[in-house]
Amino acid sequence: MGAVVAGRLDSVLWPESDGQGRAAGLAPRLALLVVTVVFAGFAVNAFQYVYADDPSPTHWVPAAASLALMMVLQLGFFSRPGADVSGPRGYAALLTQGLLTFVPMAFYHEAWTGMPGFLAGDALLVLRPAAAGWAAFAGIAAVAGFIQYNLTGTGLEVGYIANLTMTFGLVVYGLSRLRLLVRELEDARSELAGLAVARERLRFARDLHDLLGFSLSAVTLKTELTHRLVPAQPDRAKQELDEILGISRQALSDVRAVASSYRELSLDDELASARSVLTAAEVAVEVRATPGDLAPRVRTVLATVLREGVTNLLRHSKAENCAITVSRTGSDVSIEIVNDGVRADVESHGPGNGLGNLTQRVKALGGSLTAQVDDDTYRLFATIPLSGTESTDPDVKRVVRGPEMAPRLGFVIAAAVFTGYAVSSIILVFARHLPLTAQVVGISCVVASWALMLGFFSRPSAAVRSRLGYTLLGAQAVITYLPVLLFENPFLGMTGFLAGASLLVLPPRLGIPVFLAVMLTGSAAHWAFSGNTINIVYGSLVTINQGLVAFGLSRLRSMVQKLHDARSELAHAAVTRERLRFARDLHDLLGYSLSAITLKSELTTRLVARDPERAQQELSGILDISRQALADVRAVASSYREMSLDEETVSARALLAAANINVTLRLDPCELPQDVRTTLATVLREGVTNLLRHSKASNCEITLSRQEDRLTMAIVNDGVLPGVSRNGGGSGIHNLTARVSDVGGRLEAHTIDDTYRLQATIPLA
Repeated sequence: MGAVVAGRLDSVLWPESDGQGRAAGLAPRLALLVVTVVFAGFAVNAFQYVYADDPSPTHWVPAAASLALMMVLQLGFFSRPGADVSGPRGYAALLTQGLLTFVPMAFYHEAWTGMPGFLAGDALLVLRPAAAGWAAFAGIAAVAGFIQYNLTGTGLEVGYIANLTMTFGLVVYGLSRLRLLVRELEDARSELAGLAVARERLRFARDLHDLLGFSLSAVTLKTELTHRLVPAQPDRAKQELDEILGISRQALSDVRAVASSYRELSLDDELASARSVLTAAEVAVEVRATPGDLAPRVRTVLATVLREGVTNLLRHSKAENCAITVSRTGSDVSIEIVNDGVRADVESHGPGNGLGNLTQRVKALGGSLTAQVDDDTYRLFATIPLSGTESTDPDVKRVVRGPEMAPRLGFVIAAAVFTGYAVSSIILVFARHLPLTAQVVGISCVVASWALMLGFFSRPSAAVRSRLGYTLLGAQAVITYLPVLLFENPFLGMTGFLAGASLLVLPPRLGIPVFLAVMLTGSAAHWAFSGNTINIVYGSLVTINQGLVAFGLSRLRSMVQKLHDARSELAHAAVTRERLRFARDLHDLLGYSLSAITLKSELTTRLVARDPERAQQELSGILDISRQALADVRAVASSYREMSLDEETVSARALLAAANINVTLRLDPCELPQDVRTTLATVLREGVTNLLRHSKASNCEITLSRQEDRLTMAIVNDGVLPGVSRNGGGSGIHNLTARVSDVGGRLEAHTIDDTYRLQATIPLA
């Protein structure tokens, strides 16, 4: 039975570890347990003083009712995660708490002077701005001290009550915030778990734009050239078509590579490609490159800068000359692209997505990028340290929000509470009128105990479960019990700090029994040296309360830091998720376009010699597709692109017919929301793209049917290749699954006999 109980306590106090084998933090039920026990301890302590004054029911029943109502307000509202404590209900509850604090004091006097701490802590939770809360906090402590002065007129007791009010007020505030922080941390971890894959993939998102902008510009340029060459120079036209085919196939490979894993670029290959494309555009190009051996990340970013620079030249200028220089100086490597094709309105267009992406990529490696116009010359210049050390994504820095309770504030609250406990103990030492030697030893031990608690046991980074931790726990035990035993006075030791430290240092199966043993020794010391029943109960309660507060606030410091880190991760994941959406759209749109360009280029190659007029028609189609694809790249990089299902249907029919595939279309007419239309258009694009890439189909059937409660699109073809599994899916199918799920639907892809079926089912709201 003991082992079962210990195991349950182990799961409560030290919950499941995170992925790194360390305790994930306080569980929500432990936070509730600590808060309840500590707050109830103060209420029980007040009740025992009321009962000791007069045990008659007429005296103690109203006190018990008032204390019970205070606990209901505190645990059920002020300290409850999610409660709107700053709204009108919060102010009404604070007023009620104020009445329950000060009205009974007129009847119970000193027995009630420990209760204003609840009100002080609640004022910090409720009042806004924070300055108002702290002003009320200080005012409540002053009023409590003034009432104690009117009751006894003793300076030490006034200081004790004022200090107790402030200390317990911070305990109320800190532990109430603890429950909320626990829930926030759990929510943050749950969301992080769901975004882990997206976070890993999203460092590749920019590559789609950077790579494909260049490829599509090159296809457009070479298609225009080929269109002019077909009638007069068919052989040269075939050579250009071969290059178009190579570029489109490489671009298709790039799309899939970037969507699934990191793709390193060759700077030498990109320099050769830039020279070829610029020459085809009749731009005189001069290349000077002496980069030497470079790290893969640095080499890839330089190649990306080169691609974007050449792409922008082809899109936005009328250059006749271009100079490309790659040089290495000291600990940096730089690339410079200069051309003389600046248009008069070039500065009005802004930097665009391409240069924005480049700037982020260069900064991520600790470098810098500039783009400037000088007279009629445009200069793009980037420099990167050879080490290429990655730094924090600037987008993440912009969106990271600090938690409501910053790590520094967590430390301040813990330090203030521990200091308040130490001050209370020192006041008690003076109040006992002990000999000077006992006072010096007692105060020294209190200060040493406070220093150990604040400087080591409660520090988030301290290795408390180590040989040093066990040694210091032993030292804490010595300075706790030594003055008590030497001077036979139970008020000289801070058993609460020892109890809290034992929970922090020892494994739960040992820490919990030691905590209970320390509590019993506190009561035993009061029984042995004073024999006062109230003091015996006080000895147990103060040990439990201080021990749990020390444990809870120490864990709070650690949790606040973890929450801060988790929120930083969430901010990173939020940026990553949005970029992944863009990357997904680019893949869905451009996979189709590039497949169409490849198919039409192959067809045109066969037509150049025997049917030049038809070849020119196909080239016009390639031009239209490549220009639309370029527009898609920029549209998706800046905002969500709505797609027309009707246009995609017409395009699919034409493309499949050009590939000699018999196509049957049966589409029920329906009025659909834009997001559903766009999703279905994307499913149609990806289905046709996969058919062209991965099958040898002769027939394809595309249907869209509407039932009472759902809409179904199915794309069926008979081109399953032997030995090829079609039940899985690459990036395209995974992207489609996510998109269909976003509108509440389900995507299925499977093979039946020799038939492949892609089906999307979307419920109709």
